[in-house]
Amino acid sequence: MRLIPLLAVVLSFAAQAAPPAQKPYGNRDDVHEFVRQMAERHGFVERELRFLFSRARREVAILAAIVPPKDAVGRSWLAYRTRFVTETRIAEGAEFWRRNASALERAAKEHGVPEEIIVAIIGVETVYGRQMGTWRVIDALSTLAFDYPPRAEFFRSELEQYLLFARDAGLDVFSVRGSYAGAIGIPQFMPGSYRRFAVDYDGDGATDLRASPADAIGSVANFLAKHGWQRGERVHLPARVAGGNAGKRHRALIDAGIEPKTPLGEMKHYGIETRTDLALQTPVALIELESPGAATEYRLGLRNFFVLTRYNRSVLYASAVHDLARELRTRMPPP
Repeated sequence: MRLIPLLAVVLSFAAQAAPPAQKPYGNRDDVHEFVRQMAERHGFVERELRFLFSRARREVAILAAIVPPKDAVGRSWLAYRTRFVTETRIAEGAEFWRRNASALERAAKEHGVPEEIIVAIIGVETVYGRQMGTWRVIDALSTLAFDYPPRAEFFRSELEQYLLFARDAGLDVFSVRGSYAGAIGIPQFMPGSYRRFAVDYDGDGATDLRASPADAIGSVANFLAKHGWQRGERVHLPARVAGGNAGKRHRALIDAGIEPKTPLGEMKHYGIETRTDLALQTPVALIELESPGAATEYRLGLRNFFVLTRYNRSVLYASAVHDLARELRTRMPPP
């Protein structure tokens, strides 16, 4: 019974698509321009790329999936947390940790990123490599690059990076599968991140994020370190808005964004209470985690929280990674 509304949504989305989107990619002027640029910038053969795009498929389901949820439930922190911080994911994460203890210990020492954070990211992304996505990456990126105007520039860049990645690795572009957004492998790296941050951690001479847990572990740690992870520092602090939402002084901090810029010592001027031994000049950001029908949770994001949002821009994501990591640490021996 639930299939009918879902089908209606997909068909409705397809009906609203712009007319040029109905043409095969191999026959579209915007694709031809992209091909020309790839030939000029990177030495690709135009006729080969045109043939490639004649075989790429436009996926309406991807266009439906990429649209952010508009309903409050879709943005609920409690619903999001419940999805990822589960007993099953904690138990499987502890087992993944035990199987890959050597690589995790090495990554933590070399990059300063705790083992539990690395494991939690992989757990949230792909349930430790079990769910890496079933879409052909070329189809996902082509669909979003040429038929999703809100982020077309970003996805065209990732499509460019994917074609370079496949050429460098000697891969058939149609053989690689990933998420509906074009993310690849155990840690779900976008192609640009794959080319910049993936590392060979198992010593076999290749960076294989689809089959090597060690490479995935080292690459996640390298990504976070390169984005400014601070060794030995916390991710966030608990916070409370004094008097609930009375006065709304804290809204100025929410509007300021998630990058930590406001000194901890100024929080009291905005009605924010917290307990910590950190220096008052420590920069923080107020993180608001809303759930329909429940009290809003507040946290003070530190630099490492912001680094987690470089992996995925959602504060819900970064908060869930932190909470899953905390649960994982309780299952493992102390470092």
